[in-house]
Formats: sequence, C-alpha cells, structure tokens
Amino acid sequence: MMHLGDCLFYTDRWEAFAEVLPPERHIVGKRFTAAIERDNSNTRHHLGRFTRRTKVVSKREGMVDLSIRLWRAAQMPEIFTSLQNLALSIYR
Repeated sequence: MMHLGDCLFYTDRWEAFAEVLPPERHIVGKRFTAAIERDNSNTRHHLGRFTRRTKVVSKREGMVDLSIRLWRAAQMPEIFTSLQNLALSIYR
C-alpha cells in the first residue's frame, strides 16, 4: 500500500503547490503533467455530466462515482471487449 510519504507530486508552476507540498517530493514541469492533463481532458470529454449544464443528469455522489468507474473500466481492453461482445450479442 502506498502512503502519502512514499509518493512524488508532479505539478505545473502554480504557486499554491509550492506552498503546501514538500519541496523534496515536488517536481515541477509540463513534461511530467502532460499525460495527467490528457487523461483529465479525456475524462471531461467522455463524461458529459461534468461539462454540460443544460442536460439533466444526476449529481449524486454515487452516480458520479459509478459513471467514472464504468468509463475507466471501458478504457481497459479486456473489460471493453467483454462489454462490446455483450452489446453486440443483441444483434446476433
């Protein structure tokens, strides 16, 4: 199990990070945050509930949690394939 004391913090140059993160574990630079930002962008793109104000969707914590879990599971090839096969089975 990873503890907070075992991890590194990769951030951009926002001053607030430098004020609260331990300097010996704080690594600044876009080189390290590009993949994180790409993942965040993809999450916002695929989970419209976080961006659409005109759509009526449940904001309940449980529903948001389930939506994120389902989307992340669908990103894993082994899980996506089983879900895809299940969905396609209705056409066979």
